[in-house]
Amino acid sequence: MISIFGALSSAVGQVLRRLLQTRLADLHGARLLSAVLLAVCAGCSTLPASVPREPSLALPARSDSALVRIAKASTPAPDVSGVRLLPLGLFSLDARLELIRRAQQSLDVQYYVLDDDDTGHRLLNAIVAAAERGVRVRLLVDDLYTTHTHRILAMLATLPNVQVHLFNPFCCARDSGLASRFGVALLDFERLNQRMHNKLFIADGAFAIVGGRNIADEYFQRGSQASFIDMDALVAGAVVPDLAGIFDVYWNSPVVRPIQSVEPVTTQTEEAMSSLRAQLNRFRDQAPPVLPTVDVLGYGPVGDEFDVGRIGLIWGRAIALADPPDKVGRDMGAAFSSSLAKRALMKIWEAKTEVVVTSPYFIPGPSGIKAIQEMAARQVKMTVLTNSLAATDEPLVHVGYSRYRQAMVDAGVDLYELSPSRSIRSKRLGLASSSAGRLHAKTAVIDRREVFIGSMNLDPRSRTQNTEIGIFVESPALAREMLRVINISRLQGAYRVRQSPNQKSLQWLAFDDEKEMVLDEEPESDLWLHLHNLIFGWFVPEQLL
Repeated sequence: MISIFGALSSAVGQVLRRLLQTRLADLHGARLLSAVLLAVCAGCSTLPASVPREPSLALPARSDSALVRIAKASTPAPDVSGVRLLPLGLFSLDARLELIRRAQQSLDVQYYVLDDDDTGHRLLNAIVAAAERGVRVRLLVDDLYTTHTHRILAMLATLPNVQVHLFNPFCCARDSGLASRFGVALLDFERLNQRMHNKLFIADGAFAIVGGRNIADEYFQRGSQASFIDMDALVAGAVVPDLAGIFDVYWNSPVVRPIQSVEPVTTQTEEAMSSLRAQLNRFRDQAPPVLPTVDVLGYGPVGDEFDVGRIGLIWGRAIALADPPDKVGRDMGAAFSSSLAKRALMKIWEAKTEVVVTSPYFIPGPSGIKAIQEMAARQVKMTVLTNSLAATDEPLVHVGYSRYRQAMVDAGVDLYELSPSRSIRSKRLGLASSSAGRLHAKTAVIDRREVFIGSMNLDPRSRTQNTEIGIFVESPALAREMLRVINISRLQGAYRVRQSPNQKSLQWLAFDDEKEMVLDEEPESDLWLHLHNLIFGWFVPEQLL
């Protein structure tokens, strides 16, 4: 009995140490512990062998598509790409819905999160309507957060013209919570800890939307508790076929599976459709969001321009980059060497005059600090906007960031941390007064002429654990617009972090009613947050934050 108990304790200890090496421990610690104990007693399961399937590719853009005609009518040259920034959540949601309503041929949709809320249901209802009129739909969702939507997605996959695939799916306990899913698949934990963080939306091969937003209320500034300040871009032109090619690579990857392989549906199509309609109409009493007249850049809703057959975009040279989907099967060194993060960081570190970065999670690491110091020696100015401890939704990640905060300030970085209270007081950011503001935009402006927009955070998980996607656009005009948006958040919704006069600590500065406010401690954060990070920060290796 003693030896069995000792072996059991050792196994549980090893598993817990592994589980603590992920943000999931920060979010689900207590439930994970109970799930682990259950799994050790009940045994572990892994995903069955891959199922055969036919390859599927993006459909060629057809001239009889209204969206294709609009894109061509708006394009000044065949080798350039057009971009419309979508900084306001309501406009970004509206752009997706407009593209779905007008699609006549295909919809390729790829997301990390597609939530069981009003926003998720509005999108899925529009997708169902598109499929019913003959549009081919390919929907690719990461399986991490499908605990509340997996049945809806499975029923959706039974409809004509609709295919649903899952990235890196869980094998079992699909009706249970996330903790139980991990608990019964501990032998597969290494694989399941690596996720598809991509966000991509393509309609008729003519227009695409890329950026940071998941499909959930809080990402479109409709959350009651928290709303994210985020950035998407509507794109057309030469880069769209490249984005379609990236989608195809993911769709046909062995790490992606049809949902039917793990989530069989036994009902007939008619029954599934009836059940799906009932599920998707659960939020039908909620009024549709009311769009402002214009966003912070002065643009109106895209539908108005679609109606006249042309859309105003900023044109430039663009490239689309994404991690390979099999990044999940590589060791950390190999994963980083082929990553979007490596190429993005090289562009940032090689800037000639100035870099402005927004990232909700910013952990430069020793190599990043060295690069920042070298930039400073070359007189390259760097500005960073990230979340404060009070604003972040990942407190443990803030531990990793705070280790390098002093070094960044010492190297001359102009550092800003978003304030949840200040950001909701800025009406230009579009946040509801009842919700806390959090930064979620992943952008960069390099030398005031090149812009990055994508899903990639500047943290270790984006470098080695998650897959990411983004575009680089060479356009001074687009850079000016991006800087306008960033400056609203930086100057109206954030604290500036500086060295204290005694050179021994940091201070946080803000202006309220034209009066300077100086704080000597991290603003808006309580004792629990500090205690939480002090305790758990010891257990989480930085490379997995």
